[in-house]
Amino acid sequence: MKKIMAVNAGSSSLKFQLLEMPDEVIITEGIVERIGLKDAYYTIKFNGDKEKVVLPIKDHAEAVKLVLDDLIKREIVKDLQEISGVGHRIVQGGWYFQDSAIINDDTIAKIEELCDLAPLHNPAHLIGIRAFLKVLPGVPNVAVFDTSFHQTMKPDTYMYATPYEWYEKYKIRKYGAHGTSHKYVAYVAAKLLNKPIEETKIITCHLGNGASITAVKGGICVDTSMGLTPLEGIPMGTRSGNIDPTILEYMAKKEGFTISELLVILNRKSGYLGVSGVSNDSRDLEKCLDTNERCRLALDIQYKRIADYIGSYYIQMGGLDAIVFTAGIGENSSRCREQVINRLAVLGIKLDPEANKARGEITEITTKDSLIKAFLIPTKEELMIARDVVRLTEQK
Repeated sequence: MKKIMAVNAGSSSLKFQLLEMPDEVIITEGIVERIGLKDAYYTIKFNGDKEKVVLPIKDHAEAVKLVLDDLIKREIVKDLQEISGVGHRIVQGGWYFQDSAIINDDTIAKIEELCDLAPLHNPAHLIGIRAFLKVLPGVPNVAVFDTSFHQTMKPDTYMYATPYEWYEKYKIRKYGAHGTSHKYVAYVAAKLLNKPIEETKIITCHLGNGASITAVKGGICVDTSMGLTPLEGIPMGTRSGNIDPTILEYMAKKEGFTISELLVILNRKSGYLGVSGVSNDSRDLEKCLDTNERCRLALDIQYKRIADYIGSYYIQMGGLDAIVFTAGIGENSSRCREQVINRLAVLGIKLDPEANKARGEITEITTKDSLIKAFLIPTKEELMIARDVVRLTEQK
């Protein structure tokens, strides 16, 4: 038996699970949310109890220290050396990684080189990696890449219509993200459909502060909404998603912004936050629907774009068996699921309003006569990460 720590550092969060492997039993799990804010949340579940505290957490390094100190304090582990492996979710593996990889100096250097392609994530991942390497010397760490699952896309899907030498020199292409999550929920959906994964057509919607949509045909990715970086695709918590590129030149002339300043705005000050002017958190926006039209607009823009992608992927795959909603918003916002599915009524999909009230548990949320099924499936990225830690460290 091995105790494996699975770490999922997002742009404003640090999610973790300590698992007993290979039995896949969760010993404890938790999340630090709203990192960088004075009212950050730290939640931990252990022995059937759940505790949540609100406190200021400056950055990811502080969040890692908080989690590890708490494991000792609660005697979940008597010594950190009880942890025999650590797996890290890494958003961008670029052209280097077709699979997960043992973390060494070369792996770290490549992840660092790719920071420009995932500016909100890869730097946070590196902080987590270095923190765990420091406190657990000699314990193997494994990088599990969001981009690996999307390496099955064909050239006409992952290439951009830009000068070809950009691809030859700089590997400018679509890479996608959230691959670990998309893969997990697609395989669960196939079981719910009672069909071999090789015979399914599934669209997975990973909707959180970062969000992406993926077309999974026969168990492999054929298209995904995020691109060279996580900025492409649908609008998100602080990201704009797709825009006309000439907006950058226009705003540079009008306001004197540099390219770097504009990218900061598109990555950190757009999306929900930019449109609403209130928050990057969908829960905050849903509370303001009746009093603030911009909050409603911010959500509606995203719902419309999600439906656009689903319609496009429906055509690309030549049909559709199921749509999956997962991640923080997808698993917990009944309004989001309702609004998206209602926009897709022309495809013959019918929402079951009562079933759609579910939160955080596997649920079929469409009616029995719906031509396309829709499921709420909680993602288990941490389990997928732990499995890869065991697989790669046993091969070592």
